[in-house]
Amino acid sequence: MINLLYFARLREALQTGSEELDYNSDIDTVAAVVARLKSRGDVWGDVFADDQTVLVAVNQEMCDLSTAVKDGDEVAFFPPVTGG
Repeated sequence: MINLLYFARLREALQTGSEELDYNSDIDTVAAVVARLKSRGDVWGDVFADDQTVLVAVNQEMCDLSTAVKDGDEVAFFPPVTGG
């Protein structure tokens, strides 16, 4: 299982803060996780659309779409944060 976490506007749009995704060899990068989520369509496709900026961390380390994921990993998605 891969533990997925969604924060801020993503959590609101998706109406969930977390879920578990069955791990298999086809889901071996963050990009593959995102593709699986986008394939759900509707709001999932909107939230993870190519023109949307979504940050990601694997096991609490910032990363990019090419980062490998494995069974037992935590993948967190969140919008860019600004502050002042």
